[in-house]
Amino acid sequence: MSLRLNSTAPNFTAETTQGMIDFHEWIGSHWAILFSHPKDFTPVCTTELGYVAKLLPEFAKRNTKVIGLSVDPVANHARWADDIKETQGYAVTFPMIGDTDLTVAKLYDMLPEEADGDASGRTAADNATVRSVFIIGPDKKIKATLTYPMTTGRNFDEVLRLLDSIQLTAKHTVATPVNWKNGEDVIIPPSVSDDVAKAKYPDGWKTLKPYLRVVAQPAD
Repeated sequence: MSLRLNSTAPNFTAETTQGMIDFHEWIGSHWAILFSHPKDFTPVCTTELGYVAKLLPEFAKRNTKVIGLSVDPVANHARWADDIKETQGYAVTFPMIGDTDLTVAKLYDMLPEEADGDASGRTAADNATVRSVFIIGPDKKIKATLTYPMTTGRNFDEVLRLLDSIQLTAKHTVATPVNWKNGEDVIIPPSVSDDVAKAKYPDGWKTLKPYLRVVAQPAD
């Protein structure tokens, strides 16, 4: 299955470290971050899981739930969590999916449909493409995806920044410029006429080009 932005995030039921879940029911009315790992006890992923655990209060402020996935049994996840807390200083308190039969990895197009075997017979290198981040909205649509190689740790500060932009632009008819951070000026899209913009932004904006108008970030 080929997934695109605004595709419906495939639903599934799976065993996690916090019991069986129906993914769409688990998301509920929240935003969600699903991020995947090729194998338990891998060094780069260990650092990532610890950092996401540290960021959980920030995700909670944004009405966002976090769930991990690894191509290994849930029992292994629990043992890995001990290592993560010991080495990274933060406990993994969000659920981790066990994807031993590759079902979710295939469903989310992280492994080809013809991939065979199960967790016990596959190495991290076999699952190297199971290194994706999916940002999913309350409407269960995929809003953004990122995929990193195994040798490069993912930048979850960027994931948080991306989430801020997506949530802002979902609420207001604006776009965010390069390297934008929450609180900085935003762009009025070309689809918004000057007349409409005057009603929305009575204090005005800065026109750099007719198609590039910059305005203060709208208040929530």
